[in-house]
Amino acid sequence: MTARLEALKHWLDKELTLKEYTLTPASSDASFRRYFRISHEGESYIVMDAPPEKEDSRPFVSVARLFFDAGLNVPEIIDENLEQGFLLLGDLGSRLYLEALDETSVERLYGDALGALAAIQTCRPGAGVLPEYDRTLLMTEMGLFRDWLVGRHLGLTPDAAQAAMLDAACERLAENALAQPQVCVHRDYHSRNLMVTGRNNPGILDFQDAVIGPVTYDLVSLLRDCYIAWPRARVEDWALGYQELALQSGILREEHEDPAVFLRWFDLMGVQRHLKAAGIFARLNHRDGKPGYLDDIPRTLGYVVDVAARYPEISGLGEFIDREVVSRLPG
Repeated sequence: MTARLEALKHWLDKELTLKEYTLTPASSDASFRRYFRISHEGESYIVMDAPPEKEDSRPFVSVARLFFDAGLNVPEIIDENLEQGFLLLGDLGSRLYLEALDETSVERLYGDALGALAAIQTCRPGAGVLPEYDRTLLMTEMGLFRDWLVGRHLGLTPDAAQAAMLDAACERLAENALAQPQVCVHRDYHSRNLMVTGRNNPGILDFQDAVIGPVTYDLVSLLRDCYIAWPRARVEDWALGYQELALQSGILREEHEDPAVFLRWFDLMGVQRHLKAAGIFARLNHRDGKPGYLDDIPRTLGYVVDVAARYPEISGLGEFIDREVVSRLPG
């Protein structure tokens, strides 16, 4: 038994006085966090193990309470030991959206998820509660693509013209993000972080990196998911349906009614996110020994190639990725 698991069991045994429970692995994620499911007296709970030297659990607690108070279905925080990095949480079950999505369920499940997204975007945290998704963070994220996927994973060094093109494209993408209405952003709102629940669907996980940022960020995370793809026309219909919902909910104002402008925000926001995600997938392999995400890179970059071909200001980015990056990926 590892020292972390011993410390976790000690906390459950001594501090919470739980007796005669079973403890089984529930899941892990792309960070250093681990999750265990506890069965105790007919009830099920989740314990989050987040080593404090590697993961700060305070943002998770803060955002969980913000979302819970807004009526969103997030894990209830039952007890906490932030010094050791342990949280005892309510259990939202084990059925991911990713496992449940198909032609018969997608309209209902996405309808629920878009309704919950509107609730997230109407949250009004006080000043300083959530950090801003500023230009520095946007550019740093896109740098992960160049550093970890292009450089580390593929061993490529862009020449001077390619480097200038990448810089210019990233500037355009950051400008697009900052030009949008700024709202509460979950920042990882997709099929692996949404749970199918019997009541108040969906259950929402992995929200600790929430920020104040672009209105289309979570929308494109959901609809152009790195783990499951849908036809472009259908995605655009869903996106414009959400635009209507956001206008009705007061998230967007009258000057944001133009569908062409909204789809442009949505498309270019997705390129920013997918560059970031592709870089993170490569980093998970090389830094963290988690190669499973490499299989998701072609789908993720496929979105970029498709979108970039429709926008002259970033067309060079799509051509570079198609010619120099995708062509070197397995499969």
